Amino acid sequence: MLQAQRNKYLENTVQTASPAQLLIMLCDGAIRFCRAGIEALKNHNHQDANTNLVKVQDIISEFTITLDRNAPIAADLLRLYEYFNHRLIEANIKKTAEPAEEVLGYLIDLKETWLQAAKQMNAGPNAAPVGS
Repeated sequence: MLQAQRNKYLENTVQTASPAQLLIMLCDGAIRFCRAGIEALKNHNHQDANTNLVKVQDIISEFTITLDRNAPIAADLLRLYEYFNHRLIEANIKKTAEPAEEVLGYLIDLKETWLQAAKQMNAGPNAAPVGS
């Protein structure tokens, strides 16, 4: 019963979220799964590591699919996402946490960037740039 209520809440949250909120939720998921994959690698639990690292790759694929290719930053983001996937595959194949830890750091930075961008968008066109 409790799980069904959680699932309904999550479904409602996703359906009513703005695109910026969805992007941040995906970042949260990628960070969570990346941390779990790193922990599994460190504990030599290769099956859980693979499962979690593949989930991160799936989220990064979603970033790639939904990216507005006309945005000025699109080409740079595509290269960044490709690099993330390359490093995650490397971590999974070599069974070492270091490449995934690098990606985790970038994902945390990326989430902060998206949070700041969302704040600027919500503040409107006349708002001062973030950091000024």
